[in-house]
Amino acid sequence: MTLDRRIREALISLWLAGPGAAAMILLIFLPVAIVAALSLTDYQFGAPSAQWIGLENYARLFSDPSGRRALTNTLIYAAVVIPASMALGLAVAIGLHGIAGWAPRLSAMLRAAYFLPVAATLVAMAIAWQMLLHPSIGLVTGLLDGIGVSAPAFLSDRGLVIYTLAAIGVWQSVGYNMVLFLAGLAAIPAHLYDAASVDGADGPWTRFTTVTWPMLGPTTLFVAVITATNAFRVFETVATITKGGPGFASDTLVFALYREGFVYFKAGYASALTMVFLGLLLIVTLLKVRLIERRVHYR
Repeated sequence: MTLDRRIREALISLWLAGPGAAAMILLIFLPVAIVAALSLTDYQFGAPSAQWIGLENYARLFSDPSGRRALTNTLIYAAVVIPASMALGLAVAIGLHGIAGWAPRLSAMLRAAYFLPVAATLVAMAIAWQMLLHPSIGLVTGLLDGIGVSAPAFLSDRGLVIYTLAAIGVWQSVGYNMVLFLAGLAAIPAHLYDAASVDGADGPWTRFTTVTWPMLGPTTLFVAVITATNAFRVFETVATITKGGPGFASDTLVFALYREGFVYFKAGYASALTMVFLGLLLIVTLLKVRLIERRVHYR
């Protein structure tokens, strides 16, 4: 290959990849670098200057009870929402995939019903849940009282509120995961099930473990990453229903960084929260990729 041809190919590659690379640098890497720099200062919005304070914001985050509570609540929320919404989404997808063979209209109606929380505005859905769980006029409270069960304070009990929000998060995520799993199920070749039947895999559970689950590997990896991302950045539900209360019992990292940055205008501390959030999300994503990728079968 001549030198002129190499130069020409390099220029063509730069011409094709340059705009995308420049956009990533300007819109992703540069803002992250700015936020990382701000996290090492005591900068406040509107202040004429800022002082370099090193890792004090991070030390405050892990030493302050409210900061630790936000981190713990985020981990609890994700630990509930990720596995529960993935398992329920897969179960619903398998059920609807089977129904579609003999009742396509019923399957379509159920798909729309399950996908409704995804299509609707999260704030509107959060307000609806706030009314359903109201301690005096809520439908859930009324139903529990009707069967003789004392309804707990779903949104005001410090030990229960984060799990209530996690249950709402599962309800919001099942529909989206269902659609992704349905796409994965539709892509599985039918002859694999025929071959499994010939080999003696006639039962539903055996067919699932030998064919369906292995072939859903790429879909499962994608769903896991997307679900984890949505779970760790929960904001609308907290901001609409509890605003982090009672007593920071439902505070999360994203809501905390919003409050510190845009209510108290503490840009430096909010930037530290942002960097911890990004680092946590990166670690979880890498772990999921490394653990699930080994079991993924790419067809």
